[in-house]
Amino acid sequence: MYVAVLTFLGFGVGTVFGYLRDFMRAWGLEKRNVATEREQQKDFVPLYQDFENFYTRNLYMRIRDNWNRPICSVPGPQFDLMERVTDDYNWTFRFTGRTIKNVINMGSYNYLGFAETDVNALKTVTIELQKYGTGVCSTRQEMGTLDKHVEIEKLVAKFLGVEDAMVFGMGFATNSMNIPALVGKGCLILSDELNHTSLVLGARLSGATIRIFKHNNMQSLENLLREAIIYGQPRSRRAWRKIIILVEGIYSMEGSIVRLPEIVSLKKKYKAYLYLDEAHSIGAVGATGRGVVEYFGMSPDDVDVLMGTFTKSFGAAGGYLAGKKDLVDFLRTHSHSAVYATSMCPAVAEQIIRAMKCLMGLDGTTQGLQRVRQLGRNTRYFRRRLHEMGFIIYGNDDSPVVPLLLYMPGKIGAFARRMLEKNIGVVVVGFPATPITESRARFCVSAAHTREMLDTVLNALDELGDFLHLKYSRYSKSSHPELYEETSLELED
Repeated sequence: MYVAVLTFLGFGVGTVFGYLRDFMRAWGLEKRNVATEREQQKDFVPLYQDFENFYTRNLYMRIRDNWNRPICSVPGPQFDLMERVTDDYNWTFRFTGRTIKNVINMGSYNYLGFAETDVNALKTVTIELQKYGTGVCSTRQEMGTLDKHVEIEKLVAKFLGVEDAMVFGMGFATNSMNIPALVGKGCLILSDELNHTSLVLGARLSGATIRIFKHNNMQSLENLLREAIIYGQPRSRRAWRKIIILVEGIYSMEGSIVRLPEIVSLKKKYKAYLYLDEAHSIGAVGATGRGVVEYFGMSPDDVDVLMGTFTKSFGAAGGYLAGKKDLVDFLRTHSHSAVYATSMCPAVAEQIIRAMKCLMGLDGTTQGLQRVRQLGRNTRYFRRRLHEMGFIIYGNDDSPVVPLLLYMPGKIGAFARRMLEKNIGVVVVGFPATPITESRARFCVSAAHTREMLDTVLNALDELGDFLHLKYSRYSKSSHPELYEETSLELED
């Protein structure tokens, strides 16, 4: 309770001082660094409301140095960082010309370690780059479908065990530009409350009715499904044209894994469709890296739309949608990305093919399987050690996304700065990206991390946890962890 009180108090103090500094800026007692409307336009309706920028201006600026740090190497298990300093309290930065070498990378989504610069590993990518160049300069429906795109789509379908697949040049757009092609007015979207922004944007752009269920809460989802079947659309009470459930495989801020068997059971019971976003789970979980479908021992046919990205486990860019051939054929003609977006770069496609063949063992080695197993070992070891130290961490034991709770806003900046002093790069997240009381550091474990690297990070965390008083957990490791992972079934009125 004292942590919650002090967290709100911290935001309260920051807000009070923010208003005080705004008052001083208005009267010329403090320099006004923020952008303002031009004098000639002061009678215009403002482009933005001043209060919308209040948090950025007075709270975010205090700790802005912990984000957007430019790196100058491959984002592997270690990277090089360009040093920068500020002379005006984070309003502007200048580079010193010095490079901070060999910073342990605990923030990139390089789950399987395929973000690499090994010449032998990238030989085929180099060949394709010399053959095709860097750009396609056309959309898939015009002159932008190459033989590499056909090859990668066949490989993705084979990897996932489905009839067909389609790839896109941008992971975010795979969701935001394709959901509107699948649902529209008269349809109902049931979305997990912690879904990624790309899913939220796609749902909003579709024009469908959106209803939110509590995170991973099956009772909440079933209640919404039952109401949708019984009452139908508002006013007219007609049946919904479609009901589609949007969920993620691994939730990127929580580290939790979707309760897929229960959701599949509900979707079959109420004749709904299921859209599964495996951006963080494909390659990262499952015995052979085939995502949460394999993790739970289920059939790909149980999921109507399989979505994933190549930006994380495959060390590339873009995304895919996969499923029945009828679905993919429909998307080829109705997808906004297929019609308007430039096709995937051939060299990027070759990198994905290289990584996927490695995972499938088609390169004649077991290296892909070894990477998947190493990621699992690193993840369980890192999570177990953090729990033993007394930190509060979220998520499933097999999830390589590991959120560590910081709570208080003042500790966000202190944590990231201290870790960088120890040559460890971390990602810290606070309000409004998280609930106001749940600021956190988010670690991403990689198969490329050695045990020595993880121990270095853990020793630094142990020391910093004592210094900043971050070891909030009062409970030892449970012999029945599933009891603590169970989501509350209480519903809002």
